[in-house]
Amino acid sequence: MAEIVVSAFFSLFFDKLASEALNKIARAKGIESELKKLKRSLIQIKNLLYDASRKELTDEAVKEWLNGLQHLAYDIDDVLDDLATEAIEHELTEKSGSTSSKVRKLIPTCCTNFSLSSRMHGKLDDIATKLQELVDAKNNLGLSVITYEMPKVKRYEASLVDARAIVGREGDKNALVQKLLGGHDESSSQNFSIVPIVGMGGVGKTTLARLLYDEKDVKDYFKVRAWVCVSDEFDIFSISKVIYQSVTGETKEFTDLNLLQEALREKLKDKLFLIVLDDVWSKSYADWDKLVSPFLVGAPGSRIIMTTRKEQLLRKLGYADLVPLPSLSHDDALSLFAQHALGVDNFNSHPTLKPHGEGFVKKCDGLPLALIALGRLLRTKKDEEEWKMLLDSEIWRLENADEILPALRLSYDDLSASLKQVFAYCSLFPKDYLFNKEELIQLWMAEGFLHYSTTRKSMERLGVEYFEELVSRSFFQHSSDDKSLFMMHDLMNDLAMLDIGMKEYSRKEALPKHRHISFVCEEYMAYKRFKLVKGARSLRTFLALSVGVVQSWGIFYLSNKVINDLLQELPLLRVLCLSDLSISEVPEVVHSMKHLRYLNLSRTQITNLPENVCNLYNLLTLIVFGCKYLVKLPENFSKLKNLQHFDIRDTPLLKKMPLGIGQLKSLQTLSKIIIGGESGFAITELKNLQNLQGKVFIEGLGNVENAMDAREANISQNRLSELVLNWGYGFNVSQTETHEKEVLNELKPHNGTLEKLGIESYRGIEFPTWIGDPSFCRLTKVWIDGCEECTSLPRLGQLPSLKELIIGEMSKVKVVGLEFLGTDLAFPSLEILRFKSMSGWEEWSTNSGAFPCLQELRIEYCPNLVRVEVEALPSLRFLKLKKCGHGVLRSLVDVASSLTNLEIYDISGLTDELWRGVIGYLGAVEEISIIGCDDIKYVWESEAEASKVLVNLKMLALRKCENLVSLGEKEEDNSGSSLTSFRELGVSDCNSLKHCSCPNNMEDLYLRRCDSITSVSFPAGGGQKLESLTITDCKKLLEKELGRKDKTRVLINSKMQMLESIIIANWPNLKSISELSCFIHLNTLYISKCPGIESFPDHEFLNLTSLKDLTIIDCTSMDSSFPRGLWPPKLCYLNIGGLKKPISEWGPQNFPTSLVSLGLYGGPSDDVKNFDQLSHPLPSSLTTLYINGFEKLESVSTGLQHLTSLQRLIIQKCPKTIDLPEKLLPSLLVLRVEGCANLKERISRGGSYWPHISLIPCITTEDSVSLMSMNNSKYHITREKALTHVSGIDQNCDFIKT
Repeated sequence: MAEIVVSAFFSLFFDKLASEALNKIARAKGIESELKKLKRSLIQIKNLLYDASRKELTDEAVKEWLNGLQHLAYDIDDVLDDLATEAIEHELTEKSGSTSSKVRKLIPTCCTNFSLSSRMHGKLDDIATKLQELVDAKNNLGLSVITYEMPKVKRYEASLVDARAIVGREGDKNALVQKLLGGHDESSSQNFSIVPIVGMGGVGKTTLARLLYDEKDVKDYFKVRAWVCVSDEFDIFSISKVIYQSVTGETKEFTDLNLLQEALREKLKDKLFLIVLDDVWSKSYADWDKLVSPFLVGAPGSRIIMTTRKEQLLRKLGYADLVPLPSLSHDDALSLFAQHALGVDNFNSHPTLKPHGEGFVKKCDGLPLALIALGRLLRTKKDEEEWKMLLDSEIWRLENADEILPALRLSYDDLSASLKQVFAYCSLFPKDYLFNKEELIQLWMAEGFLHYSTTRKSMERLGVEYFEELVSRSFFQHSSDDKSLFMMHDLMNDLAMLDIGMKEYSRKEALPKHRHISFVCEEYMAYKRFKLVKGARSLRTFLALSVGVVQSWGIFYLSNKVINDLLQELPLLRVLCLSDLSISEVPEVVHSMKHLRYLNLSRTQITNLPENVCNLYNLLTLIVFGCKYLVKLPENFSKLKNLQHFDIRDTPLLKKMPLGIGQLKSLQTLSKIIIGGESGFAITELKNLQNLQGKVFIEGLGNVENAMDAREANISQNRLSELVLNWGYGFNVSQTETHEKEVLNELKPHNGTLEKLGIESYRGIEFPTWIGDPSFCRLTKVWIDGCEECTSLPRLGQLPSLKELIIGEMSKVKVVGLEFLGTDLAFPSLEILRFKSMSGWEEWSTNSGAFPCLQELRIEYCPNLVRVEVEALPSLRFLKLKKCGHGVLRSLVDVASSLTNLEIYDISGLTDELWRGVIGYLGAVEEISIIGCDDIKYVWESEAEASKVLVNLKMLALRKCENLVSLGEKEEDNSGSSLTSFRELGVSDCNSLKHCSCPNNMEDLYLRRCDSITSVSFPAGGGQKLESLTITDCKKLLEKELGRKDKTRVLINSKMQMLESIIIANWPNLKSISELSCFIHLNTLYISKCPGIESFPDHEFLNLTSLKDLTIIDCTSMDSSFPRGLWPPKLCYLNIGGLKKPISEWGPQNFPTSLVSLGLYGGPSDDVKNFDQLSHPLPSSLTTLYINGFEKLESVSTGLQHLTSLQRLIIQKCPKTIDLPEKLLPSLLVLRVEGCANLKERISRGGSYWPHISLIPCITTEDSVSLMSMNNSKYHITREKALTHVSGIDQNCDFIKT
């Protein structure tokens, strides 16, 4: 690594030393002679570098010499950067008037105080001494001057074969497809079986799994599929979450594993699923058992493909005869190698290279990853001598061959020093980390890796070339799920780690010589995690990384004080990324980081960028994307003359552009542009931003007074990938519809790069012809919204690549027909189509063959749409209609034979008779949601009749159907036995429903706020498959008893032994729960606000061995003997209180050691004043403690000292509480205090507790904004990763990861 850093630095040094501006400052400081001496010494050192790079592989002394030079190179760069920055400041001062006190106030005193010249003299003298020592050591090390010139690479124009092209796996694929499609495995005791793909790294396991996953027969057979990259950390929560998101398409957040797996189980129930667990390293049978518990309810014949390098777990699971995926045969390997080395699959046209090619194939041992990487290396080399030289390289004999394939290392060694440096930088990313091309290039720029002195290429262009070179050589590869993102194969990540000497270890000492640090964000991050950064004053990179997709509401909590304290010690930062952290203001110290090139504050809670940020003269990238509360930018933006990327997307409160931003001619990214308004920014200023590219949102186009101004902006000069044109809500009555059309016409973007286009609040009557022009061949998404004056839609049907189209709020459009489609096949690629708020729309017609790929259709708030003449929609799977007429529904289900999901909301005139006509077309439908359809009284005539049509129905949701009386009009004795596929029923806010007769195979029943319902029943002996029951706010239910052994007609009885979750709330008539011990699978029991319950069988708790989550609150009549002190043995989460017996009278409680979260609720008779009256004692395993509603509680400072694992403390509605457990406070991750007036001041900034709590990542009160996840006042433990291990390097290296 040292040689890479040094080589990359040297050309940069010589350019800086040749700068006239820098030399002017040097003359003013009297250090000109020192810089000349520095240059001479650097030339001497540079001449030794090639020889040193050859010898460092085998000579430890030379390696140490290079390490010393590496660290000195960083010091030299810091000194020269100081001078270059001061040159920029001096130039700014001269332009503004050197005597201007106003300007001087804006320039840091450290940069105007020339008394620091003596310090600069000292630094240069120290550097000169160390350089001379390195020069003098050359003889002892045997280093000599060797001239080396990199051979010129000849590029051939033949197209490269796809890096993922598959050779020699057809037989493996066919054999595995048969296993996948072979139906239920009789040898397996479970509904699913595992199809293992075992083999060493690089053999092609993932590629083969992807081939199987995308095989058409497999996709058709398994309707539910999910792919998870597991890697070396077997994180059950993360894996389950990815599977849930893949299966449902939802981004729902879960507070703990139990809730997540319950939800996943419901989604997999009776479904034939295929799940790929890629790259499994775990050997733990226990972890596997926890992971697969939701899979057990899937349909027989379900499959899990597991790819792994390790066989131990599979053997524990009973897979004894494992056959590792073999390496490619010699012929297949030679063919694959030839594809990537020569562009053809054989050596017929290069016979002299074939012997060497066979030698490489032999050394690669048939591993596809090695063959591809090595082939791409040789793609640019056609000389036989070059092939021979590489074949004879020493790299094949290195000791680390077992860990890093020599072929990969050889490919790496062939990279230039610059490419090695940018690739090694990626070692900061954890394995399986997905990164964006543009963001990575911006990081490289900030670190100074993209030096362009010998070429006229911009840094950006050079970065693109570096990136594409690494992709072409297989160092980077596309993500299989999102082609816009990239990742490194595990072996490539290992290679990057190896090169910089990175290793796993645990250490406490400071790391003064390290230059780069990255850390993976967690929900709550304590100060102790960052202790190793203290003293690392040479850091150039402080990079917060978010693994996976961060939702818009997601945030990572880290104390502002921790951030401020850390950054105070990092004056040399080039890269500072605080993305997604819970900071509300830009740290004060940032403005003094004069070396800073990259500042990322995206998705933080900041409200403004302070004025002094404009003192960061070297800043290249500034990101405030997703800062929802940002309202103000600094005024002096023109000082940031080096700024190239300014991302202000998704900042809804920002209404003003900063002054002078149009003068920043280097800008390539300016993602939001506000025309006119408070800033007075003119559209003509865009003409100066000739390098603008990427994503651009232009707001306020209604302020453009002259179409010629739009022409002058010359937006077509910019190569944009996404363009949103927004006219705003103001209206200038002097501007005609013709004017608006002329403005839009002049804003035509470049058609060769645009991928997404949005037009919002446009006021013209019609659209210019460029919108929908087929020449926009890369356009995949279009949305047109709020264009209320338009009377017709543009001709979008001929866009060849369009996949998603959204049309909304165009009330004057009456007909959508041929003018929308065009003359040829219409919308050949469209998959998603949405119409919304088209109040004047009356007619929709299509021609034959239109929408062949349409999968999702939504029509919402189109009440006048009456005539629908749509041809067949063979691919349609999802249909949502809201606030439309019933004729639209009937017309669409008639042409959508493959529909599987139907959602209807407020469909006018949809009577029972009309609905039953619709049902006849729903034979393939699996899920139906009916909301706000007040004319429906019965969902079906009888269950027997419904079962003849709804043969695939699995889920039915009914909500706000005011006149719904029951599911079936005719009640039958055998009711419940016909709908064999039916599994889930949810009914809420249906106030006329009096009785609910549930189908026999029901697994999930949800009833909420049905004011008239008096009874719920299953057929005799039915309900045995019920797994989840939720009944809340159904106050007229007559049932008084649950759980009786001798009664099968009660709602919950002993026959329902599959029950896993029971949630009951606000059921006044319920008097008793008789028996629970028969529910051996029960893991969640929630009872709240049931004041009539008198008896509860808590003596059976010890038999509930699966129960993990228990809540019993506000049941004021519950038997006074409860609780007796014994609890379920595996209980993890308990919320209890508001019962007949006050908590203070409970006596000793035998809480299990598994308990991690406890919520205690006070009642009217609780007179507890001191918390040690409640502790009983509490188990030391607790990580979360929630105290609520103890009106007389004064002190919680005692009774908690033994809770050394406590991470979250929540106190609510305890108005007399005056103190906190002081010793526990510093170790907390969350402190929440609400409704505690006496504590409010003490925990505020400056209060008496502030010194103890200032490092807590998340502190919330009723006056603060909290993004904590809460669920029915239940606080569950959140996964916390171990913070004791840090990835780092010895003191001679410069990268660390946490």
